[in-house]
Amino acid sequence: MSSTAHHDGALEHLEESLEHHGLETRGIEPVPDSERTGTPRGLLPTWIAANISVLLLTVGASLAVSFGLNFWQALVVGTAAPIVSYGLVGLVGIAGKRGGAPGMALSRAVFGQRGNLLPGALIWVARWGWETINAVTGAYALLTVLDIVFGVGSNTALIIVALLLFVLTTFAISGMGIKAVRRCNRWATWLFGAFTLLVLGRLIAKTDWSGVLGQPAGPTAAMITGVGLIAAGGMSWAPASPDFTRYLPGTASSAAIVRNTVGGAVLVVLPMVLMGAVVASGTPDLAKASDPVSFLGEILPLWLAVPYLLIALVGMVLINAMSMYSAGFTAQTLGFRIPRHWAVSVNAVISLVLGGVLMLAATSFMSAFIAFLSLLAVAFSAWVGVFGTDMLRRREYDATALLDTTRASAYWYRAGFSPAAVTAWALGLAAGSLFTRSDWFTGPLASNNPVGRYGLGWIATIVVSGLLYALLPKPAVVPAAPGKRAPLAV
Repeated sequence: MSSTAHHDGALEHLEESLEHHGLETRGIEPVPDSERTGTPRGLLPTWIAANISVLLLTVGASLAVSFGLNFWQALVVGTAAPIVSYGLVGLVGIAGKRGGAPGMALSRAVFGQRGNLLPGALIWVARWGWETINAVTGAYALLTVLDIVFGVGSNTALIIVALLLFVLTTFAISGMGIKAVRRCNRWATWLFGAFTLLVLGRLIAKTDWSGVLGQPAGPTAAMITGVGLIAAGGMSWAPASPDFTRYLPGTASSAAIVRNTVGGAVLVVLPMVLMGAVVASGTPDLAKASDPVSFLGEILPLWLAVPYLLIALVGMVLINAMSMYSAGFTAQTLGFRIPRHWAVSVNAVISLVLGGVLMLAATSFMSAFIAFLSLLAVAFSAWVGVFGTDMLRRREYDATALLDTTRASAYWYRAGFSPAAVTAWALGLAAGSLFTRSDWFTGPLASNNPVGRYGLGWIATIVVSGLLYALLPKPAVVPAAPGKRAPLAV
């Protein structure tokens, strides 16, 4: 036996051993048909866990206090926002069962091997911010539990330790891979269900419903803005959606994928938003709290505050684990030639550093969060417009070409770029930015039209990029190599 063959055999044995112990060693390469044994039902706890965020409570409070919406309007907003955003997330997820690969790997078929580096880099950087926000919220939850239960006050050293523990836990789960993520998501779903019933029962008993239900209705324009704000956060999951559907067989129902994705989001977003709106009727300061986690810990009784904050902590850990899991794939598509679990560590370190800066230096957490959401949605939506439109014409992906980054790849196109995809993406991104307004950046068209006033710059981004890609001449779709064709899915 040659030394090369011996080395390859040792690597295969090591990977099999790691897989046996629960560590996913597969990177961006498509999943073989023999391993694609998942079911669409498994997506329900995935998308429930992806939304267990205390920040939804503060957003719900903002609907009542800042936007002036009443209970029934908050009900409409809390239902419409996840249907709109996670409907798109579910539709993009169909590509995962068609190609069996992560979203940013499949994106190579659309943008070209080099062209994909452009949206990939932007999405990867945007994930830094998303993971930082989550890490900060989780660290706040841990600090508040320590304060309530043990009387330990917050200080700089404790902030750093809490943030470090949160990031390390997140890295451990995401580094283990899809099995660990799924297992944790199932447990989180049951915990969240129990917590929701508990809080809803207390709210029903303690709330002055005559006052809540008697509030006057706010303007319809504010409802549209609220839908846009909440949906913007959901849109950030779109490029990651195929990462959680790639283990589904090609015969899996597309309708079931969308249904379970939307269902999981609605089951969390709606009650959390409504709870925030109801709580804000008695404590309007919730909408503007600089530290929303500790604020909620103060207004809830001890017996409810501790389990609430613990489930919030678990939820933020899992949201960040899912985000880092996908970020590992994105890093690999950008050329990081390291195993997926080590690619995840890059984002872990970045979120730790940025989280420390935000917790120690930022003066207003919520304003930073809302400003970030506005820009985040545009960054992801430009990719969604192009990739989603491409899905209408593409039914399969060439597994060999996805991994071949040389000129011989079927997805090399022109000098490694698909001119139609890259042009549509760039112009869509520019158009969306023109209509976007935040504390950090305001586009020149952000105020004098309905799109800008209602915070729908991300919708303009999808429409412009999608239409341009549909109209521009595209490279010919090269047939997949024999024996390497992904299962045809309809």
